[in-house]
Amino acid sequence: MRPDRKVAAALAAVVVLAVSLTGSASMASDLGGPVPSAPACSPGTTVATDDGPVCGVAGGEVISWQGIRYGAPPVGDLRWEAPRRPAPWTEPFAATTEGTQCPQPPGAGPGSEDEDCLNLTVRVPAKAGPGPLAVMVQIHGGGFLLWKPQDASRLVTAGNVISVEVNYRLGIFGFLAHEAFGKHAGNYGLQDQQAALRWVQRNIARFGGDPHNVTIYGDSAGGSSVCAHTASPASAGLFQRGISESGEYNSLLGVDTVWQTQDCKAKLPTEGQAQRTGARFATAVGCGVVAEAAACLRGAPARVLLKQANHGREPDNGTVAPIVDGTTLPMSPAEAFATGHVNHVALMHGVDRDETQLPSATTPADYDRLVQQQYGEHAPVVRGTYPLTRFPAPAPFLAYRTVVADSNSVCPALLNDARLARHIPVFAYQVDDTDVPPQFFVDATKPNGAYHIAEWLLLFPNGVKLTPNQQVLSDQLVAQWTGFARTGDPTVDGTPRWEPYTRDNPVVMSLNAAGDSQLTTEIPRQHHCEFWDTLTPFDRHR
Repeated sequence: MRPDRKVAAALAAVVVLAVSLTGSASMASDLGGPVPSAPACSPGTTVATDDGPVCGVAGGEVISWQGIRYGAPPVGDLRWEAPRRPAPWTEPFAATTEGTQCPQPPGAGPGSEDEDCLNLTVRVPAKAGPGPLAVMVQIHGGGFLLWKPQDASRLVTAGNVISVEVNYRLGIFGFLAHEAFGKHAGNYGLQDQQAALRWVQRNIARFGGDPHNVTIYGDSAGGSSVCAHTASPASAGLFQRGISESGEYNSLLGVDTVWQTQDCKAKLPTEGQAQRTGARFATAVGCGVVAEAAACLRGAPARVLLKQANHGREPDNGTVAPIVDGTTLPMSPAEAFATGHVNHVALMHGVDRDETQLPSATTPADYDRLVQQQYGEHAPVVRGTYPLTRFPAPAPFLAYRTVVADSNSVCPALLNDARLARHIPVFAYQVDDTDVPPQFFVDATKPNGAYHIAEWLLLFPNGVKLTPNQQVLSDQLVAQWTGFARTGDPTVDGTPRWEPYTRDNPVVMSLNAAGDSQLTTEIPRQHHCEFWDTLTPFDRHR
């Protein structure tokens, strides 16, 4: 997922309280001032959370509570602090409108400067089956810079599960580290996600959910977040299962022209590295005196910080993605996978066959230049392994697309499958469907193949008309994702048998349209993984 317009058209490279009831005055005060009136709550929807009562909207198929506060506003002295519990309230909060999304630059949407954004949405089936129900917590993608959660009503109704959709601090507000903030600074966005999961543990039973049957899932940076929580000691016991979709996407070796280092395979920055980057950022916004930096940064307008942080790819942009801070992440997720320092959870984990997060090649000269930029001393071997003569027109586009997908996503994902499967149950997949309708960040005039997070559109079509072939896969994915959440096994009625990935049986589910999904062991050979694995971080632990 991606912010700038070459990503919204790529990042510039690539991919949703108020107060109409009694007590509205006290809630407005908690929020720091008057707020618009929310639509009225439906009768019989009041639920007493441990912070205060909330009421929602009862539809024909789904009952929803939107914008429930799970953390105090991270503003003023709480900017760049671990999330705190919100101030309690006593009158019902009308959770009937979408919660505020966290600060982000415009690109995939209008952007936001509103830091009062630690909220979540709960959706339950209006006609729920026997409970308590499995819970699916959505962590949205967007490079840790952009976006908001997707309305997951389809999973709720088709899978008889409860959905929780979380807003968390993004970009510079979620991940800046600076020595003035003390030890273990950074990773506030991941800590927000953990705070939301603790809210689920305390409260979801009141909505009919099972706090001992929680699945976290997300795409792109959401998939990377699933990897982070699998490795984070602070996430132990907060969830039982995870679904990481397209969580391997960073550049393998070269210049990442879209995202700061952040994905499931990457060697993340250390706290020291992030603090040095933070010092440059602070100087750039006029807060370069260390003794005064914390107060200065916390007093700076959000728009100033967003402008300076930009996309996070320049030296003075600050840290806008996860780091190894010693507590939330004692090590990079991939290192934790390789060494077995993981939480005892079960995972579904996969990528799309042709996904890229880098600019494309148009000419043979582009292809040679980009391969050299990304692979350096290995460029001759890469060009020899992926010669242009082996690709049809547009050969430079297809060849570079294939190189990037194999090196950055497909092979690292399989390597992480192998690492993880030594310690926990893993159900591996690859999306091989090449005809998913294009999303906004894809150039529809190009042969994009099975592009980055293509399956997200199939899970949530949002009015996009699917062909009969695509509809079959769409329904299959919903059944598999929710079946895994309910039982820990994605093999459910109406879907093919899906066996776990093991050393002796390294099977991957090839997800395809028209009922043609099947288990395979051929992917490593097809994608030259024997070569790429030797270049992937933490290879020494294989």
